[in-house]
Amino acid sequence: MDHKRVFDQEMGELKDTILKMGVMVQGLIYKSVDSLKKLDKELAEEVIKEDERVDQLELEIDEKCIQLVALRQPEASDLRFLMTGMRIANDLERIGDLSEDIAQRTLELAGQPLLKPLIDIPKMARLAQESVGLALDAFINCDLKKAKEIWAKEKEVDKLRDQVHDELVEIMSKDSSTVGKAIPLLLVSRHLERISDHATNICEDIVYMVEGKVVKHSGRPNN
Repeated sequence: MDHKRVFDQEMGELKDTILKMGVMVQGLIYKSVDSLKKLDKELAEEVIKEDERVDQLELEIDEKCIQLVALRQPEASDLRFLMTGMRIANDLERIGDLSEDIAQRTLELAGQPLLKPLIDIPKMARLAQESVGLALDAFINCDLKKAKEIWAKEKEVDKLRDQVHDELVEIMSKDSSTVGKAIPLLLVSRHLERISDHATNICEDIVYMVEGKVVKHSGRPNN
């Protein structure tokens, strides 16, 4: 097998590993919020345990990317792909950590009824999952149109975060005894907002990978 075919095969395997990591992370977002809705300690502990595997995958992806850069001396477009792969793995690892943080909030609240039925938080979780899915699809297919859809979802998540914040602050201001139950929910909304931010980071990295343009901190490209 010639060097080009070997390199292409290794790049394909790397894509598969990043996709596997992304699918795991999507599952952790869902499970963490599901554990909160049900106040299910076992499910929360499952999330915490599974995040360890996500951490391992990030290390595997980093190692593989560095190995391919060092041994194959890739051309510019492949080099951008490898650099983007490492950054995406880092963002996915952080999303896994934030899902674990949500599971920790479940453990804090378990054993007592929720302050209120969860409405906006599950909506935020669904949008976050969709954003990660779009990011993975955009990465695998070099699809900027899908990548840019993530920015619209980020705005929706921010709006829902503000609604959750305002509602919980109002509840706490009327009854200080609710603080212990409200603060973990405020934190969950913040965790989900951060997950959405990481999906947006992936989107910006994909723009760099496809177009060679750095859009972090410099405004976003037009749709």
